[in-house]
Amino acid sequence: MADVYTMGIDIGSTASKCLILKNGTDISGYAVIGAGTGTSGPKRSVEQALSNAGITINEISGITATGYGRNTFSEADWIVSELSCHAIGIHAVFPDVRTLIDIGGQDAKAIRVSTTGKLENFVMNDKCAAGTGRFLDVMARVLELDVSELAERDAMAENVVNISSTCTVFAESEVISQLSNNVNICDLVAGIHRSVAVRTAGLAKRLGIVEPVAMSGGVALNSGAARALERELGIPVRIPPLPQINGAYGAAIYAWEHRKQER
Repeated sequence: MADVYTMGIDIGSTASKCLILKNGTDISGYAVIGAGTGTSGPKRSVEQALSNAGITINEISGITATGYGRNTFSEADWIVSELSCHAIGIHAVFPDVRTLIDIGGQDAKAIRVSTTGKLENFVMNDKCAAGTGRFLDVMARVLELDVSELAERDAMAENVVNISSTCTVFAESEVISQLSNNVNICDLVAGIHRSVAVRTAGLAKRLGIVEPVAMSGGVALNSGAARALERELGIPVRIPPLPQINGAYGAAIYAWEHRKQER
């Protein structure tokens, strides 16, 4: 029997993620492009994922688009909210997880996942950059670091600096003030991570935390931020192997399941 390929594309505000699934279980290829809706990012993510999988678009049996820019992807067979796709994706990796915390470029979500991988409830912060990847981008720039360096600096912290401001603009001023007082950069980074964790944990507590808990999104790649969230929640937080493409993974599974139903 010929292999069946489905595609999930998660078009966010700051990044485009595409994943190709073979026969509903095997990841054949994926791509993450740091450009979101309204840019060349979605097209480039599809092209790169297809190249990595070694197939052409004509071999794709079904496509699900999700994310902030999902309605702009005309090639999609299905349009599904990122909340539902995140629930599907994390359930495929961790079937027992009941709470998913997803921190993306410009928003953060706490999602309740049912025992069958369905979205049960959610709380979202999409009005403020604090507690998101954008917040970390801004702080890294102030510290003259690359975002990829934050986790390493966090691991070297000795005295976590308190960042009291919950607003990105005010927090930026606070960090600049701390730098002028020669505060250790590693301690500042740890304080920035704790600030993100405090805000994100508050979001999860509003939803009501049901264990086990997992974390996805680009910020989950930052081990310092993930550890800070664990400390703030007081419970373990699982990270899937490919946290940034969890939504695209769920979208590809959705396409597989619905294409199968049509056969």
